[in-house]
Amino acid sequence: MLILGIETSCDETGLALYDSAGGLLSHALHSQVDLHAVYGGVVPELASRDHVRRLMPLLHLVLERAGRVLPDLDGVAYTRGPGLAGALLVGAGAARALAWALDRPALGVHHMEAHLLAPLLEPDPPAFPFVALLVSGGHTMLVQVAGVGRYRLLGESVDDAAGEAFDKTAKLLGLGYPGGPALERLAGDGDAGRFRLPRPMTDRPGLDFSFSGLKTQARTLIRQHGDEPGAAAAIAFAFQDAVADTLAIKCRRALAEAGAERLVVSGGVSANAVIRRRLDDTAAAAGARAYYPRLELCTDNGAMVAYAGWCRMRHGQQDGLDFDVRPRWSLDGLRPPRAG
Repeated sequence: MLILGIETSCDETGLALYDSAGGLLSHALHSQVDLHAVYGGVVPELASRDHVRRLMPLLHLVLERAGRVLPDLDGVAYTRGPGLAGALLVGAGAARALAWALDRPALGVHHMEAHLLAPLLEPDPPAFPFVALLVSGGHTMLVQVAGVGRYRLLGESVDDAAGEAFDKTAKLLGLGYPGGPALERLAGDGDAGRFRLPRPMTDRPGLDFSFSGLKTQARTLIRQHGDEPGAAAAIAFAFQDAVADTLAIKCRRALAEAGAERLVVSGGVSANAVIRRRLDDTAAAAGARAYYPRLELCTDNGAMVAYAGWCRMRHGQQDGLDFDVRPRWSLDGLRPPRAG
């Protein structure tokens, strides 16, 4: 079964071909970082317009790389939500048009389910059940996963997501957009003992997160010490260290609560090397193992959408001719695959 995946939820246009017999055949991604950098963040209208420009050339590219043609497709999967409404509509419209023209089924995929399943594309994938930490610019959540569509939300951020806090703190430090990778680089030069920030919501029971206050405390440090030599790097280190510790503490609790031996970590922030090492150590200390997608599949991409679509479409699930997008869409409302 050959599935085309289309991802246009925010500022990256991703397309991929997943084959049930051959695995991931090809994928291509266009990032809009340069387009939005001058504004310091994503401009939704510009994002939508750029998806329109990039989508068809990327489609031809993934087909050429895989040595396939459009009639070879058995189905088309696209990101239905959550995300920017206009950006989602570009991918949904293209996917439904292709599916209609080819007389193939189409299916709208949940963006976070796609992230959650991305590590299953790796050569040594995790088996169900597992605990998943989904950590990105828009979401931070812990999910108990018994199988595809069998999810129990354990905890989530009550305000800023971890990636959002990274970007906002980086902006306060004058690092530009996107801020997460730039802050990680700066933190590598920071004095580990100079500043310490709290680990929010770890002094009480529960698995929810809060990163807005951490960003505010970083702002205070910047105002008080930002002009001092080496202070910016030390603040970046303290911020990153606090986020990594907070995620690790919550993951340890989640593994214990779920009685799980596997921790899946996905989303853009999972590319952070310090956070990966901290979570590796946390999982090992709990008698578990951490799993990640390859670095190129941590951020938004078409491969995860194609795979998530295949997981459901192979059971006959598909959308009707009417379709919509869901800029807000709760993961715990999903159900196991069903015939459409």
